[in-house]
Amino acid sequence: MNRLVHGLILIALVTGGLAAAACSAADGRAQAKTEPVVVPPIQVAPVEATERPIARFVRATGSLTAQEQAEVAAEIAGRVVSTPVERGTAVGMGSVLIQISPTESDAQVAEAEANAAQIEARLGLTSSAAFDVNKVPEVQNMRAAYDLAESEFNRIQSLLDQRVVSRSEFDQRRTQMEASRQQFEAAKNMAAQQYQQLQAARARVVMAQKALADTVVRAPFAGLVAERRVSVGDYVTKGTKAAVVVRINPLRVLLTVPERFVSAVTEGATVSFEVDAFPDRRFEGKIRYVSPALEANQRALTVEAVVANPGNELKPGLFATARIEQRGQTPGVVVPSSAVQTVAGTSRVFVIVGDHVEERIVTVGQTLEAQVEITNGLKQGERVATKNVAQLSDNRKVS
Repeated sequence: MNRLVHGLILIALVTGGLAAAACSAADGRAQAKTEPVVVPPIQVAPVEATERPIARFVRATGSLTAQEQAEVAAEIAGRVVSTPVERGTAVGMGSVLIQISPTESDAQVAEAEANAAQIEARLGLTSSAAFDVNKVPEVQNMRAAYDLAESEFNRIQSLLDQRVVSRSEFDQRRTQMEASRQQFEAAKNMAAQQYQQLQAARARVVMAQKALADTVVRAPFAGLVAERRVSVGDYVTKGTKAAVVVRINPLRVLLTVPERFVSAVTEGATVSFEVDAFPDRRFEGKIRYVSPALEANQRALTVEAVVANPGNELKPGLFATARIEQRGQTPGVVVPSSAVQTVAGTSRVFVIVGDHVEERIVTVGQTLEAQVEITNGLKQGERVATKNVAQLSDNRKVS
């Protein structure tokens, strides 16, 4: 009996303890539910969206080309005896690219000069003297003979009038005078022909001298040797391409402008562009040519700009992404670039409304140094958060 009483008392104590513990836990949960969680506001440094004039740009793509490029060819045939340049060699205007054997050309010059000198000696000329047919020695001799015959004829004619000489002797003297005159005229004609031969001989001298000069193939302008196509010992003919010379300072930038921007592009406009080889740099140039017609297959306009390249850093063939400055300025709404958050191609800002922020999806326009143009989704005068933007969300409390 006593054992039974003690067992009942023990069960009652255990049951009461468990009930008290359950009530205590329930009271704790109820108290936790009634106390709200306090989230501190985020500091956002608000800035008002403003309107300002913006210089507009046309975006275009294209490639860089050399300012000048020439495939320099040999102008005479011969054996190459010297090649003083290699690929990449910097050359000035007139620098030697290749040397062809001058032996044959030297002989041709000597022969042509000797032929010209022979005719000059026959005419009694020097290379700098003007031609006078009456000063040619043969002509002077014929003139003297003609003068003598004419004098004799005049004397005989006076004697005939006095009936001192016969008619036959008079006729003989007249014939001699006429023959002397014909010889004099023939001498002048011969001298004139010889002078024309001299002109031809002098022309052959010039041609021979040019052929001698052409044994040296020279650079047509200052630039770089892009390719040398012959070597010592090669036999070249007239027209054989010997080397390729390019001028890359300045460079040309050939750009393709979409049809809708044709009216916004003019000569003299500033062009800034980037190339993949120098991702952190921008280069600038000026438009020097705008095509008068669009490319029919692309419906686009070809524009050419000139850009300085003093260090030869830029190379022909590089792909360029460019911006072409348009005429005039138009207003636009801008905010600090720190206010814009772009994720997966979607840009957003957080507009401050009272004590919280409102998330806005916006369309971004041009970038202006530390500011960004907002073309859609934001109005002038609205305030945006510029600090702790990455921690914000829609309807978040801010200070």
